[in-house]
Amino acid sequence: MKSLEEIRSEVDRMASVIGASDYAYLPTYGSSRDGAHPHIEVYSTAYHWVVVERGHERDRFSTTEFDALLERVFTSVTFGLATAYELAHRVEPTDCRRLIFQHQIELLSLLSPSWAQAEAERHVRILRSHPFDDFSGVRASFTRELRESGSAPDIAWQTACHRYPLPE
Repeated sequence: MKSLEEIRSEVDRMASVIGASDYAYLPTYGSSRDGAHPHIEVYSTAYHWVVVERGHERDRFSTTEFDALLERVFTSVTFGLATAYELAHRVEPTDCRRLIFQHQIELLSLLSPSWAQAEAERHVRILRSHPFDDFSGVRASFTRELRESGSAPDIAWQTACHRYPLPE
């Protein structure tokens, strides 16, 4: 088992590779600062990536594999970075996940091709259940306009879906 200081050193080194050295959501070590900020714990048998929010544990990932811990850390970090990137480079009316997923895979690829591949496979599973919807924002705005003009909510929604079809 690596110590918290050894883990911090490797996380800091890898964060610098993707330009995240000063990223606010790099984990803390040994204890939580709460607010859904992740932290890392080490016990004699396992590493733990833990998220605590309002004093309650929201998520815990435990592993004996150091690489798996790093993958969990950087899957989270790269998602946050990719989300910020999408916000700064938004393309309307495109589904924001298109850019988020692409950028996250690019960042993970700089750290580990196998992590990038595993995350790309998770993205595919997400999209099977929840396909890209490039018109969701336009459809919602049009529905609101129709409702504000006096259309019944269900008629407004049906009209908006007819003009901007839902994904298949």
